[in-house]
Amino acid sequence: MRLDELLDELQARIDAVRGTRDRVHSLLEAVVSVGRELDLAQVLRRIVEAAALLVDADYGALGVIGPDGRTLSQFLTVGLTEKEISEIGPLPAGHGLLGEVIHHPEPLRLTELGAHSSSYGFPAHHPPMRTFLGVPIRVRDEVFGNLYLTDKRGGIDFDTEDETVISTLSVAAGVAIDNARLYEGSQRQQRWLRANAEITGSLLSGSPRPAVLELIARRAQEITAARLADISMPVAGAEGLVVEFAVGADSEARQGLVVPFAGTLSGAAHQTGQPVASLHASDDDRYPADVQVQAGLGPAVAVPLGTTAGESRGVLLLARPVGDPAFGDGELEPLVAFAGQAALALELAERRRDAEQIALLEERDRIARDLHDLAIQRLFATGMTLQSVARLVEHEEAAERVSRAVDDLDETIKIIRSTIFGLRTKDRESGPGLRARAARAVGDAATALGHPPRLSMEGLLDTDVPPQIADHVMAVLGELLSNAARHSQATRVGVTLKAGPGEIMLTVSDNGRGIPAQGRRSGLLNLAERAEGLGGTFSIDTPDEGGSRLVWRAPLPTGS
Repeated sequence: MRLDELLDELQARIDAVRGTRDRVHSLLEAVVSVGRELDLAQVLRRIVEAAALLVDADYGALGVIGPDGRTLSQFLTVGLTEKEISEIGPLPAGHGLLGEVIHHPEPLRLTELGAHSSSYGFPAHHPPMRTFLGVPIRVRDEVFGNLYLTDKRGGIDFDTEDETVISTLSVAAGVAIDNARLYEGSQRQQRWLRANAEITGSLLSGSPRPAVLELIARRAQEITAARLADISMPVAGAEGLVVEFAVGADSEARQGLVVPFAGTLSGAAHQTGQPVASLHASDDDRYPADVQVQAGLGPAVAVPLGTTAGESRGVLLLARPVGDPAFGDGELEPLVAFAGQAALALELAERRRDAEQIALLEERDRIARDLHDLAIQRLFATGMTLQSVARLVEHEEAAERVSRAVDDLDETIKIIRSTIFGLRTKDRESGPGLRARAARAVGDAATALGHPPRLSMEGLLDTDVPPQIADHVMAVLGELLSNAARHSQATRVGVTLKAGPGEIMLTVSDNGRGIPAQGRRSGLLNLAERAEGLGGTFSIDTPDEGGSRLVWRAPLPTGS
């Protein structure tokens, strides 16, 4: 009997040694597996999978702590199906029991997680969980995130050995994460450098400004894996920014959008001249105006494109999908450098355009001087000669022809003088142009509409449209926006202002209830009369998708 007991005890110890050996082997395999990866997303996924496997847990999760140090910016899970994740709803932000490990970065082991004072319970459709093991992951001296493990298989509790194994794995995980971040940072830096070189090369090759803006937005979106990227520029006299180019989610809706300074990420970055970030752009109380136009977006950052007198020359906005990692310091530094380089590139483009404009004006002045000093003087001398010759012509018809030629020369001199005056006054500005006035009016209408309208402007609005017609356009625009705010009940309003050859066209469309057939139309009749008074037209259409489209046209003077 005693011998059997000793043999059983020896067998138990042998099994324990074998179990320990197997566990050590499993831990070493997990460490090697985690350290083999260089892609940060794959490293994090392997860490949480290895942790759940090592302690035989039903469920595992890895929460990445956000830049604020208090909440989770990313949450990876193991053991839950996609259906279960979607039914549970938004991923945890780091409150309750999960926040306990954030605020106190030490291993936490519980036999009944619901009994802990920090436990808030589970949301609807969440599977029941009982045992709990939480261990922080440190990268150098920084707490990067936490490993959360629940429900050890067999219904038993997590023990000291489980805690030791996961703590050991967390040390290896910290090294692997650090290596992955360093590798990712070096790769990203190379991509930023290539993008800067591409932008500079594009400018030096003479690419137009819109093409350069598109290149900046697309490269920034690709490098940061953003869902949305847009570039907005301030417009003189307008209380907001106009999105000149957008790529990614809802890019068509954002193109030409007037972004107010107040309550938006882009507006805050423009006014402060500093990068502004948000963990959840779709529901950030600090930027309520962004919520209406950035639904479904998660982490976002707005970076100024150069600053002048404390305000930016433009803003680059980047936003990722919900659940993606936030923009950390490691990403912001090269992003700010890229934005500064892009701003310098735009500055060079503007300086080149100014130089071209100056050269054009100087050439116009030279032509005007030559016309005045050479052509007019010679025409005048020719006219004087013909006048003196006319007195010597005895044939009446010939004398009349010479007289008509003198009159033609006089008229030609008047035309040339008018042309000279036009050359010297064509580009002189007198107050805000039509482009700035339209942008300001559309921006002001956002309050009454409850959402910012989309604005698109084409053509030489400030040079081809005379002041009198511009005043009519602004009156019509104000009336149409007011009607949309009072009667249409629209959730989307678009404004298009286009100056083409010989015509200016203003289009205001919405997705509201349309214009009732028996409603009051006194305001619309006034708009029609304005158009007819200028020789233009005013039409009202109902698009196939509903709403209304109102088009106001007026001819432009020939040669304007």
